[in-house]
Amino acid sequence: MTATVQNPFQHLVEALDPSDQTRQFFNLSKLGDPRYDHLPFSIRILLESAVRNCDEFLVKRSDVESIMNWKQTQTQTVEVPFRPARVILQDFTGVPAVVDFAAMRDAVTKLGADPEKINPVCPADLVIDHSIQVDFNRKSDSLQKNQDLEFDRNKERFQFLKWGSKAFKNMRIIPPGSGIVHQVNLEYLARVVFDHDGFFYPDSLVGTDSHTTMINGLGVLGWGVGGIEAEAVMLGQPISMVLPEVVGYKLSGTPDKFITSTDIVLTVTKHLRQVGVVGKFVEFFGPGVAQLSIADRATIANMCPEYGATAAFFPVDDVSVQYLEQTGREPEKLTYITKYLKAVGMFRDYNNVSQDPDFTQVVELDLSSVVPCCSGPKRPQDRIAVSSMKSDFETCLGAKQGFKGFQVAPDLHTATVPFQFNGQQYSLSHGSVVIAAITSCTNTSNPSVMLGAGLLAKKAIECGLSVKPYIKTSLSPGSGVVTYYLKESGVMDYLSQLGFEVVGYGCMTCIGNSGPLPEPVVEAITQGDLVAAGVLSGNRNFEGRVHPNTRANYLASPPLVIAYAIAGTMRIDFENEPIATNAEGRQIFLRDIWPTREEIQAVERTFVIPSMFKEVYEKIEKVNERWNSLVAPSDKLYTWDPQSTYIKSPPFFDGLTMELQPPKSINDAYVLLNLGDSVTTDHISPAGNIARNSSAARYLTSRGLTPRDYNSYGSRRGNDAVMARGTFANIRLFNKFLNKQAPQTLHLPTGETLDVFDAAERYQQSGVPLLVLAGKEYGSGSSRDWAAKGPFLLGIKAVIAESYERIHRSNLVGMGVIPLEYLPGQTADSLGLTGRERYTIPIPEQLTPRMVVDVKLDTGKTFQVRMRFDTDVELTYFHNGGILNYMIRQMSEN
Repeated sequence: MTATVQNPFQHLVEALDPSDQTRQFFNLSKLGDPRYDHLPFSIRILLESAVRNCDEFLVKRSDVESIMNWKQTQTQTVEVPFRPARVILQDFTGVPAVVDFAAMRDAVTKLGADPEKINPVCPADLVIDHSIQVDFNRKSDSLQKNQDLEFDRNKERFQFLKWGSKAFKNMRIIPPGSGIVHQVNLEYLARVVFDHDGFFYPDSLVGTDSHTTMINGLGVLGWGVGGIEAEAVMLGQPISMVLPEVVGYKLSGTPDKFITSTDIVLTVTKHLRQVGVVGKFVEFFGPGVAQLSIADRATIANMCPEYGATAAFFPVDDVSVQYLEQTGREPEKLTYITKYLKAVGMFRDYNNVSQDPDFTQVVELDLSSVVPCCSGPKRPQDRIAVSSMKSDFETCLGAKQGFKGFQVAPDLHTATVPFQFNGQQYSLSHGSVVIAAITSCTNTSNPSVMLGAGLLAKKAIECGLSVKPYIKTSLSPGSGVVTYYLKESGVMDYLSQLGFEVVGYGCMTCIGNSGPLPEPVVEAITQGDLVAAGVLSGNRNFEGRVHPNTRANYLASPPLVIAYAIAGTMRIDFENEPIATNAEGRQIFLRDIWPTREEIQAVERTFVIPSMFKEVYEKIEKVNERWNSLVAPSDKLYTWDPQSTYIKSPPFFDGLTMELQPPKSINDAYVLLNLGDSVTTDHISPAGNIARNSSAARYLTSRGLTPRDYNSYGSRRGNDAVMARGTFANIRLFNKFLNKQAPQTLHLPTGETLDVFDAAERYQQSGVPLLVLAGKEYGSGSSRDWAAKGPFLLGIKAVIAESYERIHRSNLVGMGVIPLEYLPGQTADSLGLTGRERYTIPIPEQLTPRMVVDVKLDTGKTFQVRMRFDTDVELTYFHNGGILNYMIRQMSEN
C-alpha cells in the first residue's frame, strides 16, 4: 500500500529502523493527540488504515477525525471507510465470488472497457474446505475415500477455481485436503503485521465466512462480510461501516482444572447474547486474558457471530508472539511485529491497568465461575450446564415447539424402537446419539481440547469402554498439524479404536456435510418419530443444519463429544450415573476418565512444536497430487460450458447499461413467505444435501443427473438455476401460512400449496412483485450471499422484519433488495398483518439513510417502516441496482 504525496498525513511517515529507510510506517504517536491513548485497540487499527489510505476521495481527513473522536460519537451514527489489508474466502462462498468476477469481466467487455480491470487489488486467499463430506467413517481408509469422492463430485468446481487462480492476480488457492480456512488462517496465512511495498501496517481482513472473526484471537482485526461486499473490497473499494460501539469484556479469575476453552466460549456466548452486542465490537482485557492461550482466545473469537458482535478482539501481547514462534513463523518477522506494534501503541500488556482504554460499556466474567457445559438443542446461545443436560433435554421433549421444545406427547417420552445393525440388535429412543463429530475450526485449532479428547479416549479404552457401531463418529481436523501431534503423542490409536478416525480436513459435519446415516438408523428414527441427537464440537446447531434426521443437536467440547458417544444418549447425568458399564461389570463414571488441564498441558508442551507447523505448511500448496494434475484454461475471459450443472453465467448483469434508473416503487406486492423469529441463512439458502423431492432435484434430473450426483447446495453455488430453486428449501422452514415446517408456501391467488420456488415462478409469470414478512434476527447464522441472491432471483423486492443480522442486511443491500424494519414496538402481530394482504410501498426519488416510508395495504390500512439503508454509500449501491452493478459501472468509466 504505497503512500502518495496527496496523503495529508505524509509527515507521520518514518523508518522503523533508522538504518533501513526503505521500510517505513505511519507513526500514529506523532499525531500528538491525547485521544489516541484512550481509543480501544481495535479502533486504533481502523484509525491507522484511514491515516495510511487518506486520499481525500475514498478516505478523507474528516474520516480520520471521526475515528479519533470515537468516544464522543457513541450516541451518533457516524459512517467511516475501512480498507482491510486482505480478503479470505472458502470455496462455498469463493466459487460464486469467482463466478461473479468472471461474469463482471464479460459485462465490462460488453460496455467496451478492459476486462482485466476486474482483478483483485489486495491479496485474496481462497481455502477449499467446504466440499468434503463424511461419506465414509470408522475405517482406516475413510480419509482417502472421502477425498477421492470429494474430487470426483467437485472436479468441475475445482477446475473453475484453478482457472481463477491463473486468470486473476493476487489470488492464491489453498487446495482441498489442506484444512479449514480459519485454522489455516491462524496457523499460516496471518501476517499480524504486513511488510508490503515498503510499509509496515497492521494485518486486517474481511472474509466470506462469518467465523472469519477467529483471527481476532491473534490480534488481527477481521470479520465476515457477504461475498458481494468482499468482491468490492477485492476490487479496491473500502468498506463503508458505522463506527461501532466497543464493549470491553473483562476476564478475571482462573478456570477450574477440568474446564475447557469450549466451556468458556459457550458461557461467553450466552452472556454476551444477554448483554446485547449486535453490530458492536467486543474487546477483551483484564488479567484473565493473559492466562488464555492463543488457541483459547481464537475459540472465543470464532464464536463471535453466535453472540452477535461484529468483532471479538484480543490485542497482540507476548503470548501472541510466542504462538507465532510455536507455529513456525520466521524470527525476523517476530522482531518487526513486536517493534512496530510497540511503536504505534498497539502492543498489549493485559496485567497493566494503565493501558486499559475507554470502552462504551464494560462487562466482566470471572473464569472461576465457568462450569462444564453444552449448547442446544437448536441454538448456540442456549447454554446448558452438563449437570443439567438430562433434565433439560427431558423438559425440551414435552415443551411447546420452539427453540427449546419438541412438543412430544408425554406418553411417548419413553418410546423405544428396536432395529438391527450389522446383525446385532439395538434400540433407539428420544435423545439417542446418532452423530458424534469432532469437527470445526472452533475446537480443532486448539491443541488443549484435541489432546484432551485423545487422553479421554485412551483412558476410556483402558477401562474397556466402546462406542456403539451405529453411531456415526468422525474426526475432521482443521489442519494436518492436528493429526501430526495426535499421532506423535500416541493418542490417535485410541481415538481410532472408539471410531473417531480422521475422515477429512474440512468443515464437514459443522456445515451439514455429515453424509448419510445408516439406513436402519434412519428407519428407526422415522418409525418412532424420535428426537435423535447429534453432538459436535462445532459452532452452529440450527435446525436442519447438521442432519435432517437429528432434531436435537448439541455443541460440546471434543472430550464431551466422545463422552456422549460412549454413553449413547443425551439423557444422562454424568455426575450421578455411570457413562457405561464395562465387560467386567464395573461401572465407569466420566470423572474416572476425564483428563486434568495439567495432564493435557504436559503432553502439549512436549508434542506441539514449531517443526510440525513448518513441515505441514511448507508443502501446503503442492501436496495434493490430484489438484496439481488438474488441467484448467488460462484465458482472461471464462468460456462458459452450457452443459455444466456446477458453473453457469449468472443473470445479474443482463441488460446492464451505464445509465442509472430512478428507484421504482413496489406496487400491489404479494407476501411469498410469512416467517417468525431467528430465520437463519440456513433456512433461506441451505448448504446441505439436495432433497430428492425438491425443485432443485427436479431441475438436475431434467439435466440428466441421478440422485447420487446431486451433491449439496453448497457445492452448486456457482449455478444460479440450482440456487434459486434451493432458496427457502430447508425442510425446517416454519411458514405461518402453513403453520408447519416445510419448504413450501401458499400461492395466495389460487390457495395452492407449492414449493417456494414454484410459487415464486408463478408470481413472476404474472409480473407480480413479492415481499417476505419476518420477525427478529432475520438472516442470522452463516455469512451467505446466496441468502440474498436467491431471494433476488425469486422476485422478492423487499423484506419487512423486526431486526436483521448485520451481514445479511448488508447482502440484501448489495443485491438491491430493500431491508425494511418495523418501527420500535411494532410487529406483524401488533399491526394485525396476516400476510394475505397486498402491499404497496412508494419509494421516493430522494432517499436518505434510515428514512421512514409508508406501507399501504389493499385493506386500506397504512403503517410505517424504516428503510435499513444505513449509509450514503449503501444508497448509492441501491440506486445502481446493487454493489456489483456499481463496481461494473465504475470500472467501465475509468
